[in-house]
Amino acid sequence: MPNATPAATAPADQESAQSVTDRILSTIRDEIIEGKLPPGTALVESELTQAHDVSRNTLREALRLLCREGLAVHYRHRGVIVRTLTRHDVRDIYRVRRTLELQALMREAPIEEEEIATMHDAVVRAQAAAEAGDWRSVGTYSLLFHRRIVQLLASALFDAFFTTILAQLRLVFASAPDERRFQRPWIEKDQQILELIASGRMTEARAALADYLTQSEHALLDYL
Repeated sequence: MPNATPAATAPADQESAQSVTDRILSTIRDEIIEGKLPPGTALVESELTQAHDVSRNTLREALRLLCREGLAVHYRHRGVIVRTLTRHDVRDIYRVRRTLELQALMREAPIEEEEIATMHDAVVRAQAAAEAGDWRSVGTYSLLFHRRIVQLLASALFDAFFTTILAQLRLVFASAPDERRFQRPWIEKDQQILELIASGRMTEARAALADYLTQSEHALLDYL
């Protein structure tokens, strides 16, 4: 009987450890999306264990998952480094974007006012960031706008997967030598797509989004 209690609590302990790992992974992923961790950034274990107040084993599991998501690479004797993406990666990212974003605008159910509001908020924030000259935030809010589009699919699995895609996309943004020049054209295009969605002109919205994705992909490929 003395061994009964540890055996009974083991699943809860495992769940707790997993939730901590997921929290660290989510935090690092969000920092990549926000542009705080550009390609080539070293993810130093000693700094991260202290920042997140976790053990090295827990941190290493989070970093292992980060590498599996294609956001970092582990090098022997160098540790874990935020990944630099290639032209092949860009083409793959946009293949996914076309699949999910265009499919999201084909849903039959009416789009709720609350869903429109979240998209509108992202676009407004991008415009405000542009006026303030904060071009990194412009990119972040543009990514958020397109995440809101995918959320129209109402799938937690798609949303989680697309969050990783957005983090990868942010790493590609870092290839642009002039972030202002790169981000500026997409503000108006996001606004146009939003207006078409809000007015229920979904066929036109899909066409505008498809054109957006083609132009965005070509622009990024030009930088690589």
